[in-house]
Amino acid sequence: MNETLLNAPEENNAPEPAQVSDEAPATRPTDVPEKFWDPENAAVRVDAMAKSYQELERKLSGAEASQIPESAADYQVTIDGKPYETDVDANARLHAAGLSQEQVQTVYELANEKLMPALAGMAGDMHANTQSDRLKSHFGGDDKWNVARAQIANWGRENFSDDVFDALSSTYEGVLTMQGMMKSQEPGLGKASAVGHGPNESALKTMMGDPRYWRDNDPATIERVRQGFRALYPENG
Repeated sequence: MNETLLNAPEENNAPEPAQVSDEAPATRPTDVPEKFWDPENAAVRVDAMAKSYQELERKLSGAEASQIPESAADYQVTIDGKPYETDVDANARLHAAGLSQEQVQTVYELANEKLMPALAGMAGDMHANTQSDRLKSHFGGDDKWNVARAQIANWGRENFSDDVFDALSSTYEGVLTMQGMMKSQEPGLGKASAVGHGPNESALKTMMGDPRYWRDNDPATIERVRQGFRALYPENG
């Protein structure tokens, strides 16, 4: 059969030769863990990475939640190794805020270390101001109190050791006790007396009435009282 120009050209069904790539297959980046790498497709396994992240987040959330007590009453705080009496209302607010046992412990440690000394200082200033106001009223005003204060201070420093004078002069009752002794000129109060430069029993009882002695257990005040009684009664010391 003769060929004709109207006949369609025959299709070439022979397979084309494969293209050979000069590029090397992709390798796992050094910052991608092996479990997140798909070597077959040379790609990061995003689904595995997302699942691992979700699991880690769940574990961390669960660990934090496990440290939060079931109720505010379950917080156990210690200061210097001893149980510390906490504030019920404060604990309720801390628990509502989601604070853990460790966080609440830190809150109270900071309060005890920083806040309590500041409050004690403020309370001491308020106490001193109140005592001073009472003395002004007792002596009839600022002018009369200033005169009496100078007289009592001069007499007290001549008749008491410095620590005893400081203890007595820090309270309303102590100042009036010194005034009474000054007026009566009670014996045995001089710094050069044979009883060890200390106060008499009346002054010591006044010192024992100081809140620093019976309420605060202040070591310095307690020691002053102890030394005073030892000076008055050396045979019992």
